[in-house]
Amino acid sequence: MSTQYNNIDKALAWSVHLFTASGLLAGFMAILAINVKDWRAAMFWLIVALVIDGVDGTFARKFKVTEVLPNMSGKTLDYVIDFATYAIIPAYFFYMAELVTPDWNLPLTFLILLVSAIYYGKEGMVSDDYYFIGFPVLWNMVVFYLVFVLALPVWGNAAVIVFFAILHFLPVKFAYPSQATRLKSLTIFASAIILLAMPLIVWFYPEVPSWLKWVAIGNLGYFGSLSAIDTFVKQKRN
Repeated sequence: MSTQYNNIDKALAWSVHLFTASGLLAGFMAILAINVKDWRAAMFWLIVALVIDGVDGTFARKFKVTEVLPNMSGKTLDYVIDFATYAIIPAYFFYMAELVTPDWNLPLTFLILLVSAIYYGKEGMVSDDYYFIGFPVLWNMVVFYLVFVLALPVWGNAAVIVFFAILHFLPVKFAYPSQATRLKSLTIFASAIILLAMPLIVWFYPEVPSWLKWVAIGNLGYFGSLSAIDTFVKQKRN
């Protein structure tokens, strides 16, 4: 027997979808900021989009959105917004920030977009044990580190883009924080730390305190080490 949902249930479910969709509005605000090279405002809006994406699933489960609105695909909505805020807009950010030489700027921007699109088309992006296989499309984080945390030369910035582009297609396991099955509490804690540190770093930019940069670098080291252990150490044991 199917459950009947009232108008309040449907209104709450639609509000969750609208909340999810608001990530696209944050992304558009980031574009406007990038146009005038206001890097702080642009990254602030991308952080807003990141937070929306991080918590909307909790609301969706709480209000049983899938059951209340079975003809509306929250997953498809997520994919559309994520591709904009994790790939297209960060690629534009990278291009406008001129982090590499002019000869390499457009080709590397195209590389970000192409590998992101192909990665989204892969089957098995998420493994049965809830890991991303290959570097997930998180170019917003790559741009964040290149602009606000690291002070790499132009060849270093180019190398980072190429490295992560290749990493999309290698069988490396990356933690899926909200779905982690191992070290879940520590991984969620690390995710919370970087989400708190990012707006502070953006606020203080370009005079970012060293300790904040080290918090961000340490967080990067944690997730990098976790990927290496989960991919190579556990694989060797198996």
